[in-house]
Amino acid sequence: MGVLQYVAKRVGLYFAVLFIGLTITFLLPRLMPANPIDGYIGQIQARASGALTADDIVQLRANLEQLYGLKGDLFSQYVSYLERVVLHFDFGPSFTYYPQPVSQMIFNALPWTLGLLLIATLVAWLLGNMVGLVAGYFHTKKAATILEVVGILLYPIPYYILAISVILLLAYIFPIFPLSPTFPVGQMTPQKFGMVIYNSLLPALTLVLAGFGWNILSMKALAVATTEEPYVTYARLKGASNWTRMVRYVFRNAMLPQVTALALSLGTVFNGALLTEMLFSYPGVGLIMRTAASGGDYNVLYGAIAISIIAVATAGLVIDLIYPLLDPRIRHK
Repeated sequence: MGVLQYVAKRVGLYFAVLFIGLTITFLLPRLMPANPIDGYIGQIQARASGALTADDIVQLRANLEQLYGLKGDLFSQYVSYLERVVLHFDFGPSFTYYPQPVSQMIFNALPWTLGLLLIATLVAWLLGNMVGLVAGYFHTKKAATILEVVGILLYPIPYYILAISVILLLAYIFPIFPLSPTFPVGQMTPQKFGMVIYNSLLPALTLVLAGFGWNILSMKALAVATTEEPYVTYARLKGASNWTRMVRYVFRNAMLPQVTALALSLGTVFNGALLTEMLFSYPGVGLIMRTAASGGDYNVLYGAIAISIIAVATAGLVIDLIYPLLDPRIRHK
């Protein structure tokens, strides 16, 4: 019964977070002083050279309010919003690319963002933790100090400076990668797939370097502290090898906070997508968010924000459910 209560509590918190996040997403545009309908009508009037009459504008406004879910009082709009988003995952049409649905735009861009940022985050986590584990377990060795220096040098560099430096070095000074990458469209073929991989290596390398330093330093600190634990000393006195003590005793216990950090970083990949895809012209969610922000496309912006909320909440739920499996010291009660 304890397991069911534990799971039910975590799932309930998960849906509560989703509900609060989606509610805030609904309220934000309606609390802003600018009205997207007015801006859209102004654009249409400019294209029509002021030929629209007052009756035409009234009719157009009514149609747009119906189309974009802005008709009626605030409560009726809220109920309609939850019904569309929760039941149909429908954020309405895009203002800029009307009549293309926002959900279709996001789903088209989502594989690009997930393919790049998820893989880069996992690679940075694995490499950083392996290097940090070795540096922490053998912290009295000179080689461990060198590994720590690598993490210290990489960690404080702002991401945009690191990205620009990598672009200048590997795409301009040494033109190994294209300065302006081109990503093919249409049906994927082996040739197009190879082209996508080649053009994605530079942003992936930047993301790996950005996360590599923090993982080294954090795992090293955890490994140093865990190495001094009595159970590790006891294993050494029993004759366990360095490899056994490092992997089975130090790593298994030091990795727990790192698993939490990995889950949270996987949930927030959309936050890193914006800057990465702007700098590298990568066709993911971040790029359509930038286009939507510059064009006042509120539906796309709030659709992307809702996706980010769902990703972060889901990552938190998954880590809550698997943590008792990773750490036997945690109980369901």
